[in-house]
Amino acid sequence: MAFRPAAMTGARGPAAVARVLPDAAKLHRLSALATLFLLVIGFALASPAFFSVNNGLTILLQTSVIGLLGIGMTMVIITGGIDLSVGSVLALSGVASGMAIKAGVPVAPGMAFGVLVGAACGAVNGLIVTKMRIPPFVATLGMMLMARGLALQLTGAAPISQLGEAFGRLGNGALFRIVEMRPNGFPKVVFPGIPYPAIVLLVVAIAAAYILRRRQIGRHIYATGSNEEAARLSGVRVDRAKLYAYAMSGALAGLAGIVLMSRLVTAQPSEGVMYELDAIAAAVIGGASLSGGVGTVPGTMIGAFIIGILRNGLNMAGVSAFIQQIVIGAVVIAAVWIDHIRNRP
Repeated sequence: MAFRPAAMTGARGPAAVARVLPDAAKLHRLSALATLFLLVIGFALASPAFFSVNNGLTILLQTSVIGLLGIGMTMVIITGGIDLSVGSVLALSGVASGMAIKAGVPVAPGMAFGVLVGAACGAVNGLIVTKMRIPPFVATLGMMLMARGLALQLTGAAPISQLGEAFGRLGNGALFRIVEMRPNGFPKVVFPGIPYPAIVLLVVAIAAAYILRRRQIGRHIYATGSNEEAARLSGVRVDRAKLYAYAMSGALAGLAGIVLMSRLVTAQPSEGVMYELDAIAAAVIGGASLSGGVGTVPGTMIGAFIIGILRNGLNMAGVSAFIQQIVIGAVVIAAVWIDHIRNRP
């Protein structure tokens, strides 16, 4: 039978979890928003250049990739799973797109092909988890190794360059950008516009939030992560919900790969290393519970901007990339610890 909130008895069934976020989760998201605000104030006081237009655009570009990966990761985490393959799938999708364009495929279909490759990798993850009953950690770890190895094998570990100006338009273009020519013949940017990657992230975030909160498949995803057995007894097709979540995670990893490779105007098979850490961090910092059943797209966006602003501010402060990894790792541990405290009976 179809999954209907009215079919649940009592206010504590999976449908209630899908419709109403627990108070603790709301507090978690508010605390993440407060953290974001404090980071902005702190880095702005430390460096006047932090509030410059160029730095703001840099943060948007950096956060767009983290945000796209984080949205897909949030869907998987809500089901009670995890996806460790998103960084490698990002690289494989970018390489697949680059190879297609290099072979003569037009840019738009070539990019779409890269997204489809990502979705296929995610679907394989979902099938392994649901049909073979292999734990998500192991299944996606295997995909992480296979996707990275395939990307390196297809390219001989060498980047695919000379993809053309059209390929770089998505990652480097902007809406409403105003450029005027100076008397010396050189262009001057009057208004930088809104970067296309930021627009892509906004559109995907709105669509994902709508699916999770308003569509039946979204309610099924929440119900699956809240109580899988109860959801199954209520008529939810649990395996279908998990497969959808993993396929979406792969597709969004593919889209993130297209955006990133477009920014570089080069398909790099070595890109995306450790990006799964940022994606998990964005979701968990934003309030997603590793126990499943809890998580929102707005919360993940807050988490993604925390990660993006933290990296940007530390870069401006001259902190080494190694120290940044330590800081991000500590933030992830703190977020998971808070989630553990929140779910303690």
